[in-house]
Amino acid sequence: MKKSEHRLGVSETNLVDRHLKLVDVDTQCIALAISEIDEIYGIDEVSFDERSEVLNVAYDASRTCIDCIEDILVKHRVEVSHDWWTRFKEGHYRFVDQNVKDNAEHVPFSCHKIPPHK
Repeated sequence: MKKSEHRLGVSETNLVDRHLKLVDVDTQCIALAISEIDEIYGIDEVSFDERSEVLNVAYDASRTCIDCIEDILVKHRVEVSHDWWTRFKEGHYRFVDQNVKDNAEHVPFSCHKIPPHK
């Protein structure tokens, strides 16, 4: 099996896919936002489906998070949908992003490790 190639700063272990429903999308604003999101360290892929108005982003959650992406959307006046399903998914995405980041920074402990000599 061939291992897929990812962009610099993206580990497959920490790779997550996010789908955000947007509302009242201006094509110029979303194009600027996508180009800025694409330059974030840790972003693997970003695309926008015009028909369903869904922003699709794949990124390394140990390097960036959904809040960074949403900050860029706000900066470019692109609005995320306020329906209950999108808000629910955003909360779940934040939880998982934080969990991935915490696990990536965690140093495992083993009681079988030989103590250092003094």
